[in-house]
Amino acid sequence: MMLGGPKKRQRVGSSSHLSTFADIESPRPDGTITEISQKPLGLRRLHLPSSSCNFNDPSNADVILHLYLESSLFDPDPDLISCVGSVDEDNIQLHLHSDILRRSKYFSALLSDRWKRKSGDDSSDDLDGILRLNLKVPHSVGSIHSHLTVLQLLYTNDFSTAIDSASCALAILPVALELLFEDCIRACVRFLEAVPWSEEEEKMVLSLIPFLKEEESRELLARVSPAYRDSSEDMLHGLILAAIHSYPNMAFVKAFVAKLLRDFSSRDSARRVLDRTFETSLKIVKESLEEYSSPDFRGDHNETEAIQRLNLHTAMTNGRHLLWLVERMIELRVADNAVKEWSDQASFTANLQRAFRDDAWRNIVPGLPAIMLRCTSKLANAVAAGSILAAKQVRMRLVKDWLPVLIVCKDKGSPVLPNRKSLCQELEETFLRIISTLPMSDAQELLPLCLSFCTRNIEDCPHLVSAFNTWFRRATRPALDFD
Repeated sequence: MMLGGPKKRQRVGSSSHLSTFADIESPRPDGTITEISQKPLGLRRLHLPSSSCNFNDPSNADVILHLYLESSLFDPDPDLISCVGSVDEDNIQLHLHSDILRRSKYFSALLSDRWKRKSGDDSSDDLDGILRLNLKVPHSVGSIHSHLTVLQLLYTNDFSTAIDSASCALAILPVALELLFEDCIRACVRFLEAVPWSEEEEKMVLSLIPFLKEEESRELLARVSPAYRDSSEDMLHGLILAAIHSYPNMAFVKAFVAKLLRDFSSRDSARRVLDRTFETSLKIVKESLEEYSSPDFRGDHNETEAIQRLNLHTAMTNGRHLLWLVERMIELRVADNAVKEWSDQASFTANLQRAFRDDAWRNIVPGLPAIMLRCTSKLANAVAAGSILAAKQVRMRLVKDWLPVLIVCKDKGSPVLPNRKSLCQELEETFLRIISTLPMSDAQELLPLCLSFCTRNIEDCPHLVSAFNTWFRRATRPALDFD
């Protein structure tokens, strides 16, 4: 009987006898052992504990197996052949034993009486009582070695002798599947479950999983396939939370997670994860400022003061998280929802104003105003630059809600950027640029609120002068009639 081409035998039941050869014929993946480096067993003799039969022993063999390469239009790459050692023979004759071969359900079917009665010219019994079988091997690198190894493994229960690397298991497994050698299949799968794989080996595992039984492939699938649809997003969300909450030296961890975000395959997934984390951190900051600005305590003064300090520290810590998240969202150009959320915070900004008018924050969280203004400045700059295309209502509310916070911070002392330019002045300029994008009626409402941008020296506020000049220039332009 010939084993033709790269095909996989259907694995049915646990019986060692299959009804017909048709029952065991079905396709198997092409090229499953191509480019696999392995160390073949050669023709060493391995012994079954309870058997006196030896591999390729002509003294008591009752089966002669002719192992030969199928013809190919192309010769394999010599460099690849060198990886597995040379094979001088394209045709190998092996002396085997039917009792041993029946460990393979494929050979068990060939050796069954029913199949012998139906067999044609591919197998025959000589007068000496020896059955002759032909086994055709795909013309791929290492194929002969892999088949020889699997045939030899029929003579042993010690599979660890041959299966000592992932590449070796992946070379043997397709042949074991082809010959329906269940013990060898289990040994290969068990080895693959326990060892690391290279990227190429992982691809091989994925190609073979469909040909394994469900219980055999379960552990392999769990390793390479998410258990549910959104598991990658949950992993990314967990990494972000770990980066901003769990490590004392967060700078390096944040830099690493930022790189993962930049390289993440799905920008939509990154957007959803960042939006989710942003909303959580913003909620904590808002609740902390709400409790600080509107305390409802009945304890003594010391207890009230301790709780107020805790509220400010909580707001400060999560404000830093917000700033890092805003920077990542802007970097990835996924800050659209963050801008909408930030622009609809009338209650939050009112609490910030009340908190910043109270000098208590100076000794507890002196950096809190700068954190809030930096978040606002990052988002507002992205809107003004056009990297975030915000609707008119969003642009209007962003300025209207956060302009009063800017004014209070400026009155209480302006945070300074490393380049010596006032953070307040930078945000002033950005707000004026956004106002210039609004309808004239909205600009007329907002510009008077910006008068606090001017200083005792008129030369120090050219941005405010330019904004008013632009508005008046537009206001004095004759009405345009397009009818």
